[in-house]
Amino acid sequence: MSRTLGALAAVVVGVSLVTAAPAAAAPAHPFPTEFPLPDGFLPEGIAIGSAPVAYFGSRADGDLFRVDLRTGRGEVFSQGPGTASVGLKVDRRGRLFVAGGAGGDGRVVDAKTGEILKSYRFAEDADTFVNDVLITDDAAYFTDSRKAVLYEIPFGRRGALPAAHTAIPLSGDFALTPGVNNANGIAETPDGRALLIVQSNTGQLHRVDPRTGATRVVDLGGEVLTNGDGLLVEGRTLYVVQNRLNTVAVFRLVRDGSSGTLVTKLTDPRFDVPSTVASFGDRLYLPNARFTTPPTPTTTYNAVSVPEV
Repeated sequence: MSRTLGALAAVVVGVSLVTAAPAAAAPAHPFPTEFPLPDGFLPEGIAIGSAPVAYFGSRADGDLFRVDLRTGRGEVFSQGPGTASVGLKVDRRGRLFVAGGAGGDGRVVDAKTGEILKSYRFAEDADTFVNDVLITDDAAYFTDSRKAVLYEIPFGRRGALPAAHTAIPLSGDFALTPGVNNANGIAETPDGRALLIVQSNTGQLHRVDPRTGATRVVDLGGEVLTNGDGLLVEGRTLYVVQNRLNTVAVFRLVRDGSSGTLVTKLTDPRFDVPSTVASFGDRLYLPNARFTTPPTPTTTYNAVSVPEV
């Protein structure tokens, strides 16, 4: 099928209130709360910047799909390399940073034209899965779910991309365990001084010093982040997608990210193994990765939104 899809129609019915000065009632949420992604796309990552545009990556072939959140219409704007595009983030300069999964790489793509601006080879061996990415003021950081390491792309003046990356070994509480899903989602602590990484196969959240790679387990009051995937920090609120549990766990963090308290767990009947999360306005947007559904070229995929906490 065509990779350009029409919107799901969103019909909003306004209710007028009779007052001394009548005014049209504003809809509670004017954007579509669910929209399709291409058949057979196998989505995983999502990125949203300051504009109402969401970006998705394909695990099938690495294509990048762009959706206007106001309409739900989208298109493939950058052809993939034939290997997966997994975690995504977009920066204020309009650059999309893409984790390359088992390809062991990452690339930086112009979010408007789809042009590849820079590619980085992080791992030369096959024992790699570059899973997610975080952008800070100073650098982009990529996790590898099969290695105890972070890959850093340090920015130069005005955000200039370097010729090569830096590998930061993880030490301390983080311990690599058998299986592909070790270090997964990544975010910044509320005070911006450290990083947070969820280890999917242990359910632990780690606070990481980006200068040294030293890690400590975050005290979540006994909560275990089973199947932890994408992370999102807004203010002192941490959202953790627990993919196969069809749940988003919400925590209130202390400023340095060393501990947190569970606030609630979000579920929705439309969740079908959501993988990652991004926000726009007062909504959270999640792609349904459908990991438990055997993929075919005609398997349907979508993304949904729910209110923020």
